[in-house]
Amino acid sequence: MAGRLTVFALLTFLGFFGGVMFYFAYKRVFPFLLQIFPELLNAEWFLTGMAGAVMTVVFITVWATISPKQ
Repeated sequence: MAGRLTVFALLTFLGFFGGVMFYFAYKRVFPFLLQIFPELLNAEWFLTGMAGAVMTVVFITVWATISPKQ
């Protein structure tokens, strides 16, 4: 049980951290996207949530791939 709780906590943290990283990248690295998709990309909560969700799926996929089979 502790192993699953640890993995869950780790993935939760990584999803949050990924969302925060995407938020800062969005604000500083991708300002040209505001010109292309102004209405959707102005909804920062939407983009941050999507980035966190995508990164969480990536992390879970990587973890499931590299974890040993029982």
